[in-house]
Amino acid sequence: MRAIDYALREAWASLGRSRGASAFATAAIALAMIVLGALLVATSNVEQLLAEWASATEFSVFLRDEATSEERGAIEALVDESGIVEARQYISKADALTRFRREFAELASLTEGFDDNPFPASLEVRIRPEAEADGRADALVKRVAGLPGVADVRYDREWLTRVASGLNAIRGVGFALSLVMAVAAAVTVASVVRLGMHGRRDELEVMALVGAPFTFIRGPFVAEGMLQGGIGAILALALLWVGYMAANAWWGGELAMVLDGRSLQFLPPRLAAALVAGGMLVGGSGGFVASRHAI
Repeated sequence: MRAIDYALREAWASLGRSRGASAFATAAIALAMIVLGALLVATSNVEQLLAEWASATEFSVFLRDEATSEERGAIEALVDESGIVEARQYISKADALTRFRREFAELASLTEGFDDNPFPASLEVRIRPEAEADGRADALVKRVAGLPGVADVRYDREWLTRVASGLNAIRGVGFALSLVMAVAAAVTVASVVRLGMHGRRDELEVMALVGAPFTFIRGPFVAEGMLQGGIGAILALALLWVGYMAANAWWGGELAMVLDGRSLQFLPPRLAAALVAGGMLVGGSGGFVASRHAI
């Protein structure tokens, strides 16, 4: 405990002595944490939305305009006899047009120029979750797609899979960028800590001559890096919160439409804590690298 207390006191004192350089290192860590935090905010919201959609997966069967009642009956019979359907609903051409005008009010005027209703009738079928895991849902979709009177079948699972793949790609690129920025921030911290270390060279040599433990010699520099990282991460969280509030204030309606009626969510506490811990780890790593040259 004495070593930790000493390291923290010396680290705070060092931050005070080199305010400009410490601020530069803190800003570098904050920038890296902002990039990572923004990525986490975006991906966590999309993941929650995908999870909600996946729990209520359905497919839509679009009927040809010339489809007969017998063909529609055969489609409904196949769906009902599959044993994997929770519910189904028939949407007529008129209902489809009304729904479009209601959900996309700003585009409703585009439908007034058509002589005929351009929207097809359809069946919306909700599938039981377990039917997706064992492949029965895919089999049913393929069978329905081959029936007479069917113009097209849109299966949400295929679309969700493509979105999830794209999200993973974006996450990978974002994490790679964050890692590069974190390494650059750690190098910056190491350089700043090393400058402060040179100013205390005589003091460190005396401590080494009298037999001071390595924890007392190197500990303050590691603690200084961790403090810079923690302050930078907290600053990043504050800026992310300001950006989050501004986004909700300016684009709340548009975001709710994109997120299917949900509001944009900020980082959950565990991710916010992980971001602070990550910033401290980056700063502490830089301080540790610099401390190896203390004596």
